Amino acid sequence: MKIYSMTATFGKLENQTLELKPGLNIIHAPNEWGKSTWCMFLATMLYGLDTREKTTKTSLAVKEHYAPWSGSPMSGRVDLRWNEKDITIERWTKGRTMLGEFRAYETKSGLEIPELTAANCGETLLGVEKSVFLRAGFLRLSDLPVTADDALRRRLNALVTTGDESDAGDELGQKLKELKNKCRSNRSNGLIPQAEEQKKDLENKLLELQTLRLQLQRQQQRQEEIRREADALRNHLQHLHYAAAKENMQRVEDAHVSAEAAAENLAKWEDACAGQICRDEAVAQLHKHSALQQTLSSLLQEQAALPPEPMPPHVPAQYHHASPEQALADAQRDAEDCEQLEASRKKHFLFWLIYGGIAALMLVVALLVQSSGLWIGVGTGVVLGGLGVFAVTHFRNARIQREIQAISSRYPGIGPRQWTEYASFHAETQRQYRETLKITQELRSKVQSRLADTQNQMDNLTGGLDSQAFLLQCNQIIAAHDALTDARRSHQSAAAHADAVRAMLKPVPKPDLPDELTLSEPETQKALTDLELETKQIHQRLGQFQGRMDALGSQEALERELSAVNARLEKLNQTYNALELALQTLQSATAELQRRFAPRIAEAARELFGRLTDGRYDRLNLTQELTVNTAASEEVAIRSAIWRSDGTIDQLYLALRLAVSRELTPEAPLILDDVLVRFDDTRHAAAMEILRQEAERKQIILFTCQSRERNT
Repeated sequence: MKIYSMTATFGKLENQTLELKPGLNIIHAPNEWGKSTWCMFLATMLYGLDTREKTTKTSLAVKEHYAPWSGSPMSGRVDLRWNEKDITIERWTKGRTMLGEFRAYETKSGLEIPELTAANCGETLLGVEKSVFLRAGFLRLSDLPVTADDALRRRLNALVTTGDESDAGDELGQKLKELKNKCRSNRSNGLIPQAEEQKKDLENKLLELQTLRLQLQRQQQRQEEIRREADALRNHLQHLHYAAAKENMQRVEDAHVSAEAAAENLAKWEDACAGQICRDEAVAQLHKHSALQQTLSSLLQEQAALPPEPMPPHVPAQYHHASPEQALADAQRDAEDCEQLEASRKKHFLFWLIYGGIAALMLVVALLVQSSGLWIGVGTGVVLGGLGVFAVTHFRNARIQREIQAISSRYPGIGPRQWTEYASFHAETQRQYRETLKITQELRSKVQSRLADTQNQMDNLTGGLDSQAFLLQCNQIIAAHDALTDARRSHQSAAAHADAVRAMLKPVPKPDLPDELTLSEPETQKALTDLELETKQIHQRLGQFQGRMDALGSQEALERELSAVNARLEKLNQTYNALELALQTLQSATAELQRRFAPRIAEAARELFGRLTDGRYDRLNLTQELTVNTAASEEVAIRSAIWRSDGTIDQLYLALRLAVSRELTPEAPLILDDVLVRFDDTRHAAAMEILRQEAERKQIILFTCQSRERNT
């Protein structure tokens, strides 16, 4: 068999395909790439998925471990060569059973292959059971050692001791075991236990037949006693019914009076509810009133939380009679006027400088001329002119000073340079005050408007009543309607009760026989019911007893059958002893043959192990349980595998696996998963050479996480 390709939706593999070729396939990939997943996928596709496997504390079931990570249904396909034909096997999930569907067909034509089924696919393709394939052709580092298995041991024994796999010895032994087990496999299974059970059953039947006859007589006596007790109870019941009929007449009257009282009460509440709003409307008004109350409460809290109106800022006396804007304009104008007046006063000082200069010049000229009359005239003119200029300047400065004082009097305590600054501060303060006041008033206005609107809704709802009176009115309306509903229900119940009591009233004849019992009616009914039940049980028992007696048959027939069973049991015991002797003889012969099966496998394993270790180990023996012992050329004693290094143990079991694979699965692919990890370079090269030689006879798929397999 040769595999071409595998396509899997299995574990981490999502519709991935692995292409293969004949001979040695080396698939190098890192850890967690999916190598072990591909290995398990191939085993599952060949032999199916065991859905009954359970998860344990130490391992996950395959169906859980390899459930597709993507959540897709588990499925797979394998294309391969078998019996000179290219075929395809498919398994997929349909419904709740993973890989429960199977199909095998010729790849090109699509024709079904009937000899391949979901149950026998792997064994038909590979020629061995699943347990044998996993031990002979499916190698992983974690389970290189070959563990013993009944199917594996059986095939090896038959192959080595007889030269084929006919299992003739095993079949003969199996038939002897089956015959022996047919006679007796344990205390409860087999013909002998059956015969012993049949003997015991016949003896029990004879005893049971006698017991049934005695019980039948007792049940018939009790049946007659029950009949007499039931007659007395029925007579007592007639007396009770006659007395109860008299009481029922009074109950009819009482029920009629109760019905009339209920009708009057109903009429009263119907009058009370007439003209009132319906109950649902009253409930709706209560809900609306509650909502409005909550709204009013929220608005009042909101109003209380509003900020207070701002206090008006202080207005200086000079700004009392003008708006802030006008005060700012006046301050700017007064500052400019004051500045102009100050400038005018400075001009008079310049005039005095000019006049003084001219007077001095005139006096100098007069002195130079040296004319006393001219000097006196000039001096007099200068003095008179100075007096005139002084008078004019003095009066003008006095006027300017008065004007400046008049302006400054409007701004007491501050100089002209601060008039505009103070006026600007006053104007800005007033502007901010007006804006804050406006915002506060608008907020209060909105809240007050909503309060007024909500209060209007409340007034419209209550019709002018206060809340307590309105709530009382609504609750009274609801209570009246509830009372009306109860009155209707009570009236209907009373009327129905009166009708029922009247209907139950039946004439009861007076009993003929005297009554000596003192039981109440329930006690009497219960006693009759118990007697009826007991009567049915007695009838049932009588039928069961009679039926069981009929089923058991006559005592004479049972005694004849018991005699025949005793004779048959004696003959079966003789046969069982003979079969046990024959089986012991066959097992002794088979054990002797099994002692001879190990050398053939051991020789092949020794040759492979010697090549793997460059001839270091030249001795190897194999036990019946498939454990191996080896010795190096320089060693005297043969030791078990536990004395060797981990790498040597891996090489030892690889040799054994290859030897077993040659014998049991010569045509099946050999699957290797990271089995060469612990090989040193020399032994690794030897192992690769052996695998290449093996690949000439069969397909080998080697999964590895190392790159040296490709480089060797």
